[in-house]
Amino acid sequence: MDTIDHILIVDDDRGIRELLSAYLEKNGLRTSLAANGRQMRAELEQAVPDLIVLDLMLPGEDGLTLCRELRASKHRNIPVLMLTARSEETDRIVGLEMGADDYLTKPFAVRELLARIRSVLRRARMLPPNMQVSEPSEMILFGDWKLDTVGRHLLDADGVEVALSGAEYRLLRVFLDHPQRVLTRDQLLNLTQGKQADQFDRSIDLLVSRLRQRLRDEPREPRYIKTLRSEGYVFSSSVTLSGGAA
Repeated sequence: MDTIDHILIVDDDRGIRELLSAYLEKNGLRTSLAANGRQMRAELEQAVPDLIVLDLMLPGEDGLTLCRELRASKHRNIPVLMLTARSEETDRIVGLEMGADDYLTKPFAVRELLARIRSVLRRARMLPPNMQVSEPSEMILFGDWKLDTVGRHLLDADGVEVALSGAEYRLLRVFLDHPQRVLTRDQLLNLTQGKQADQFDRSIDLLVSRLRQRLRDEPREPRYIKTLRSEGYVFSSSVTLSGGAA
């Protein structure tokens, strides 16, 4: 029997919470509801959801603050789909920079929300076949870093853990599985975001920027991710699996 996906809806509008909950549950999902950050934390302590639908414009702590908090916590790997009444590109970009996996502007069709939820869940759980490493491994070594592919933890030279969002992890895996190869933006979008790729044409550049920050990679003289003008990006560091070289 398949496990029912659990969605946590965080929105201060009771009507929206109840509408989304009714529709998602009608379509085979389980939901929990929260009106603010305090209630969201309480729900997370009760049960860890498979995905969080998070409103940006919340009273008190807004969605960006809560998303940033999630990405620095033990719940960092939970996918986040952010909702907002704003439509400006800067708001969308900030949401992605804070670690949101997808972004939907109000008003929206509930059918589109359901499709986005399912798409984000698929991306979070599966690596495309051409992203798989050549042999099973729990640790990937590159430069001064180690990536634990089971716990999805990035460790620096001192063994200190650096938090990665789901999108950052997927992008890093693509680079590590294709070192020394030029990857275009379209290829990276397709590998990391699937069918939703065309909706965020600048998201790869944002993800690369975020990943460089995590890797402490200097953009002007990068050690790991190099930009090739008019072509894309290349991961220039050598990569080693725990069981052999890649």
